[in-house]
Amino acid sequence: MTDEIRKISEELVIAAQRAYTRGIQTGSGGNVSARVPGKDLMIVKASGGSFADCAPEKFVITDFDGNLVEGTGKPTREALLHGLLYRICPDVNAVVHTHSPYCIAWASTRKALPRTTWHSQLKICADMPTLDVPAAMVKPEYFHLVEEIYRETPDLPGFLLVDHGLVAVGKDAINAEHTAELMEETAQVAILKAAVGKLGL
Repeated sequence: MTDEIRKISEELVIAAQRAYTRGIQTGSGGNVSARVPGKDLMIVKASGGSFADCAPEKFVITDFDGNLVEGTGKPTREALLHGLLYRICPDVNAVVHTHSPYCIAWASTRKALPRTTWHSQLKICADMPTLDVPAAMVKPEYFHLVEEIYRETPDLPGFLLVDHGLVAVGKDAINAEHTAELMEETAQVAILKAAVGKLGL
């Protein structure tokens, strides 16, 4: 492992452990990755590990098709989605996918997540689309849905998946994780505002 790969892996560990501590990912679900600079490769969380237990040695390196290049363990099955995002978003260097409860709840409406706070309006360029993918992973046959939203909004920092959670992207792993937190907070506020509206308060 080169010094550069170790540094990026350590940032992935920080992001993963923060997401676990914040409660936006529990158990062994979710995945994180980062682009290997200058190559069509990515550092990816191995399948089955918890965000709480991440360590640099527990990541693997794959190509953008999810094929193992270096390391031991099975790459996350969402590696294909991560690879797609690196292909179509040249400024994206990290991806964080979590099964965040409020984002999952909001995604059940199948509506875009509105920017319900001043903070989200300052940090996020547009309301975040919700993709209705009828599977536990984003398979290649659904890639056109992701490609379409990034053709329309190239700077979009994330999107939601029905019954699945959120996908956040960023310039590095910590930036992407912060966006994931903001998306989850935004979904929580949107749901609370909807509930208050129904109460007529």
